[in-house]
Order: sequence, then structure tokens, then C-alpha cells
Amino acid sequence: MLVSFFLLTVTLFLFYIVLKIFEPRFKTQKRIDEFVNTEKVIIKREEENEPLSQRIILRLRIKTKGYFGEKISSKKEQVLDKKLLQAGNPFGMSPIEFHALKITLNLLLPVLFGMYGKLLKFSINGVIILGVIGFIFSIIIPTYYVNQKIRQRYKEALKELPDFLDILTVCLEAGLGFDGALNKVISKKVGVLPSEFHICLEEMRLGKTRKEALSGVKERLEFDEIKSLINNILQAEKLGISIVKILRIKSQEEREKRKQRAEEEAMKAPIKILFPLVLFIFPSIFIVLLGPAVIQLINEFMK
Repeated sequence: MLVSFFLLTVTLFLFYIVLKIFEPRFKTQKRIDEFVNTEKVIIKREEENEPLSQRIILRLRIKTKGYFGEKISSKKEQVLDKKLLQAGNPFGMSPIEFHALKITLNLLLPVLFGMYGKLLKFSINGVIILGVIGFIFSIIIPTYYVNQKIRQRYKEALKELPDFLDILTVCLEAGLGFDGALNKVISKKVGVLPSEFHICLEEMRLGKTRKEALSGVKERLEFDEIKSLINNILQAEKLGISIVKILRIKSQEEREKRKQRAEEEAMKAPIKILFPLVLFIFPSIFIVLLGPAVIQLINEFMK
């Protein structure tokens, strides 16, 4: 018993000496990490404030990003980053996380489709065919989803553009500068265009020139109307022309285009209605009108 206490005392004493020797180094390294490895420190603090399930998910995301970040090329990462920015960065995914999701689906969907074939008691060939179909779906679904989000954002931005330009023109006519007018419009409206120009203002505050920030908007919203608007603003700034006049003309043009697009959709409506009429409504009408007569004829012939 005395030997045990003696050994425990010696162990604690040695542990105390080691702490005294290495404690200054630990404190110094911790302070260095706060300045050099800021991202790691932020992640650690986020983990401390989150519940256990969130911490596990966060650590998995970090490990996944670290593993797949080494596998993906910089060129492919840039292409994915541009696509995700155009799609509005769905689910807050980075290019590496999106790439990891695609690979996970490439592995998971064929297995699920194959298991489904097994449950339905298909033959080996049937299970293989279902696995191939699952693999094709795993390739198509992520790309289709991102492209669909891009088209949806473009459509919403195009719809918001005339009203956005009207308010921006009014703010400029009231005496505000271009940056102040943008800030005022962003504070009053919600949508795709306000969020994109909010990013533009933040980039200018962080040191980018107005040309670079506006060009970023043009890259994230790649349709002709936005490209034309940004080019007109940059040209007016370069040549010293009044931006108010350009925006007023552009606002009238976009309003007229929106009216034309609405008229075009209205003209397409009768053709679009034709398909459900032929496939669903007409057969039902024929059954209701001709059904009793057909039944009566059959009864007469049966006699």
C-alpha cells in the first residue's frame, strides 16, 4: 500500500514538472494558432457551441473536404464554383462538397437500384440493368438540379429587373451616388438582383474596383439583359455620361420586353391547353356522352 502511494506521488510530481516545463510552449503555440490557423480556431469554437450531432456532421464535412480537395483539379473546382454561384450556392455547398456528393451518388444509387431489383426478384441481368440506370441517374440528377436552379434564378432576375431599375433611377435622381442608391435599393427589396448587388457592394468595400465587382455580377447572372446593363453602366462611367439617363432608357426597354414576354406566354397558352384537353378531358366527355348509347346498343344486339 505504501509503495502504491509512493509511486502515485512520484508520478504526480513528475507530471507537475512536465506541465511547468511545457505550459509556456502550449500557450505560445495556442496564440500563434489564433493568428496563423484562424480557420481551425473558428471551426473549434463552432464545435464547442454546437450539439454533438452537429459537431459530428461538421467534422465529417471537414474530413470530406480535406480528402476530396486533394482529388479534384483546380480547373474543375473553378468550373464547379462558377456553376454553384450562378445557381445561388444551393445548401451552402462548396465545389469540393458538391464533387463529393456526386461521387457518393455514383456509388449509392446503383447499389440502391440493384437492391430494389433484388427485392422484386429480378434476374441477374435485370439487377445489372437497374444498377446501370441508377448510375445514369446519379450522373444526370446533380447536373440537372444545378442547371434548373440557374434557369430559375435567371427567370426571377429577369422578372425583377424593370422594378429594380425604376427604384435605382429614382434614388439616383434624388441625389444619391451610385453606391448609395444601390444600398438603398438593396435595403428595400428582396430577391435575386438585390442579393447579387449586395455581394457587389461588399466586394467594393473589401477593395475591389467598381468594374471588377460589376463584372462579378455579370458572371453570376449570365443573360443578355444583365450583360447589357453592366456594360452600359461601365461605359457611362468610363465616358463620363450620366448614368441616370441610361438607367431610365434601360428601365423602359426592360418593361417593354417584359410586356412582350407576357404576351408571348399568353399566345402559347391555347397550344399548351390542347394536350391535356386531348389526353384527359375529351376522352372523359366521350365516355359520359356516348357511354349510355353504347351500352344500350350492346344490350339490343345481345337480344
